[in-house]
Amino acid sequence: MTKLNPTIQAVTDRIIERSAPTRAAYLDRIEAARRNKPHRSELSCGNLAHGFAACGTDEKKALAKNEQPNIGIVTAYNDMLSAHQPLKDYPDMIKATAIAHGGVAQVAGGVPAMCDGVTQGQPGMELSLFSRDVIAMATAVALSHNMFDSAMFLGTCDKIVPGLVIGALSFGHLPAVFLPAGPMGTGQTNDEKAKVREAFAKGEIGRDELLDSESKSYHSAGTCTFYGTANSNQMLMEFMGLHVPGTTFFGPGTLARDIAVQESTRAALRCIDRGAGYRPIGHVLDEKAFVNGLVGLMSTGGSTNLTLHIIAMAAAGGIRLTWDDMNDISDATPLLAKVYPNGSADVNAMEAAGGLPFLIDQLRGAGFLHPDVMTITENGYQDYGQVAKIATPDTLSFEAAPTQSLMPEVLTTPEQPFQSNGGLKVLTGNLGRSVIKISAVAPEHRVVEAPAKVFTDQNQIQAAFKAGELHGDFVCVLRSQGPKANGMPELHKLTPPLSILQKLGFKVALVTDGRMSGASGKVPSAIHLTPEAIDGGPIAKIRDGDIIRLDAENGALEVLVSAAEFDARAAAVDDVSQSHILMGRELFSAFRATVGDSETGAGVFGEPSLTVPVASETEKVVVG
Repeated sequence: MTKLNPTIQAVTDRIIERSAPTRAAYLDRIEAARRNKPHRSELSCGNLAHGFAACGTDEKKALAKNEQPNIGIVTAYNDMLSAHQPLKDYPDMIKATAIAHGGVAQVAGGVPAMCDGVTQGQPGMELSLFSRDVIAMATAVALSHNMFDSAMFLGTCDKIVPGLVIGALSFGHLPAVFLPAGPMGTGQTNDEKAKVREAFAKGEIGRDELLDSESKSYHSAGTCTFYGTANSNQMLMEFMGLHVPGTTFFGPGTLARDIAVQESTRAALRCIDRGAGYRPIGHVLDEKAFVNGLVGLMSTGGSTNLTLHIIAMAAAGGIRLTWDDMNDISDATPLLAKVYPNGSADVNAMEAAGGLPFLIDQLRGAGFLHPDVMTITENGYQDYGQVAKIATPDTLSFEAAPTQSLMPEVLTTPEQPFQSNGGLKVLTGNLGRSVIKISAVAPEHRVVEAPAKVFTDQNQIQAAFKAGELHGDFVCVLRSQGPKANGMPELHKLTPPLSILQKLGFKVALVTDGRMSGASGKVPSAIHLTPEAIDGGPIAKIRDGDIIRLDAENGALEVLVSAAEFDARAAAVDDVSQSHILMGRELFSAFRATVGDSETGAGVFGEPSLTVPVASETEKVVVG
């Protein structure tokens, strides 16, 4: 067996040590929730009758006798989001497969699913990050009926998958299988889309031409094809053992995707608490699984949004991750993928090059992944790193991943990486701590030292750009965009103007306590800065003309003002009240009041509890 990379081992060891009290309390808590039999057997007759009133006769008999497993389906279906529209037919497919294999399935509930692509630059974006925790709570409500032996989670995009994971971990005694819809087919290239957006920002084309371009890029059902947060989420679920191996990027509406739904259902039935095959999500997602997910994120140059979500997901399972863990894993992990915005290819090309099976096989073989983890499959992680193929109209077969990339310009090997380290870096200095995505930033743009221009609203930046006021070297400081201020919206609409200025030869960077999109890339952007401005963070003391140095090579972010002068300054207090009204934002005042900072995952649930209910000895069964 290949020896594990020493940095990966050291980071894993410190995560295990740091998490020991909260992880032990979590495991005890989910053990106390186990029954080693269908939970619905403890419901009263009235409870149970309500629970299966809408079922067919055969399903009612099965659920009444408690002999057949029941799968709870939690779905993020809606038909406005391209990535979630295909989920409409999944419940019927799951139910039919469950019945054919001795089980039953019910839709336990739905969760909201919003699209950052629709709300980008709009007031609704200020609900986006908070929607993750709403989804987690909606998942808990769906599963609270106590009718289920395992659960399947249907969702794909930005906040939806992390929210589903957090909710699933609150029912960590249940097995959980995750199921996406897959990416839409390749349309207009991402590079061409970016060029058209820049032309619009320059005023060279009008709205009709821009809309035509966008429609060619986002043209059918499925996830957007660039490697942003949605597709980073899907990568994460396979790397962490919650997807059927090799099926993550099967396209919607294909026979392969339909078979993946069936195989996922069979996996949900095999994992139930009826003997040695029991594989609950609370045990699947252990410290090693999260490290494997982080290696996947760094090796593919994935979304910066996951620096928030992975911390929040891990905390739900009693595991304490930090940005420093991510930074060290990124430093040790080679970048093996060039997918937009890190390159010109899209996820369909990534799949054609060998996809996640190739990446998992290569990284495991080079000692970057823990092989000894539990997954939803019978043989654990050895089932991963294999290519899934159609065997019959309702089954898959698996074969070894290719030993060489089928498209070396898109995927490569650890021996010949695109760069020696991964996609993310933590920046520290007298402005606090932030993260930056470096995989798409050209080396010549990774160090910027220039005067600050301070803004408190992204629309101010757009207006200044259109007025020609941003020509020159500068660091764009956008403050009061943190989770407590306004829900921490994505600021992807800043990408075209800042990219144009960079292409004109100016030294340009962004510093903000807000987020950028999972598609952020070419302009160096210090994001998620904490403490945020509304908490009196140093970003609130920056003034126009202050020299700021962003050094992504050495992980530094500094304002070059004497400590005495900077300490003496009062923090600016920005009026963020307009971000608290209209578009439903009034309903989230409790979230803004309780949300944690970026480095702790920007969640509203607080620290993991050490309170543990006591399980009886008869309820304690060894997890297989």
